[in-house]
Amino acid sequence: MRLVIVTGMSGAGKSVALHHLEDADYYCVDNLPLSLILPFIRIASDGRDVEYTKFAVGIDVRSGLRQADFERAAAEMKKGNIRYEVLFLDASDETLLKRYKETRRTHPLQARAGGSLEKAIALERQQLSFIREKADYIIDTSKLLTRELRTELIRIFVEDRNYRNLYITVQSFGFKYGIPADSDLVVDVRFLPNPYYEAALRPLTGNDPPIERYVMSHPESRVFIEKYVDLLNFLIPNYIREGKNQLVISVGCTGGRHRSVVMANAIAARLAGSHPEYGVRIDHRDVDKDGERKEGGHVIFGRGEERAGRDGSGREALPDC
Repeated sequence: MRLVIVTGMSGAGKSVALHHLEDADYYCVDNLPLSLILPFIRIASDGRDVEYTKFAVGIDVRSGLRQADFERAAAEMKKGNIRYEVLFLDASDETLLKRYKETRRTHPLQARAGGSLEKAIALERQQLSFIREKADYIIDTSKLLTRELRTELIRIFVEDRNYRNLYITVQSFGFKYGIPADSDLVVDVRFLPNPYYEAALRPLTGNDPPIERYVMSHPESRVFIEKYVDLLNFLIPNYIREGKNQLVISVGCTGGRHRSVVMANAIAARLAGSHPEYGVRIDHRDVDKDGERKEGGHVIFGRGEERAGRDGSGREALPDC
């Protein structure tokens, strides 16, 4: 039997996660009081109608989640030989604020916080800190599309892949439009030869083979990739050890259409190939600017998948609040 306790910040995607797990043949129930978990498992697994072996239970501040209650329920499950895993869905405060404003829903702690959404989010984060520390899996949905979250859930709870609680975003950008505010690491590739000055290449982007061949034909490009990925291979395990679960690597050139796109693609592909246990996605922030073509967006790397998506205002938001 497998029991997944789905919890986390309100608005981070818990309901969406439960829907995906239900599609994967988990028996799911949301907003269940902790005291009812054991009776629920016993009734649902007695085999009278359908004998379920996989369960997902959503718990959060709506059901009065408290540390003492959770520890009591955990002790009872241990006594009953019921093993469980905790999935914690998280997102940045800025993302949660945006989602609540877009959906116009009320945060469950907003009344207790004097009507302030910001204070409600801060209060919930404080109340859930104990269970976040106990979580087996932490997924930060700040940058994830709904289908990307589904991919990670299937990977963990259906395919039983190893998961290291780290999601890596490699994004290209143009310095002329500013450095992305969410960057953890920023690297400047303006030292590479610029295809912009080749008239035939100028209208293209780094996603086009001619631009990729031009940039990668220079030895300094290949040396850079080797050295930078080697540095990342050193940094990533240390970030994980310090509890980091979201890493944003920003690669910049002048306009964000040529060199940075090629380099970001190469870095993401190398990381996905050498670290299949991590989620790796790539986002080209400025690839559509100052150009005639509109083929930007992002691509998900890893596990043999490569799928085009949407960026900017076309992003599919996680609707759960």
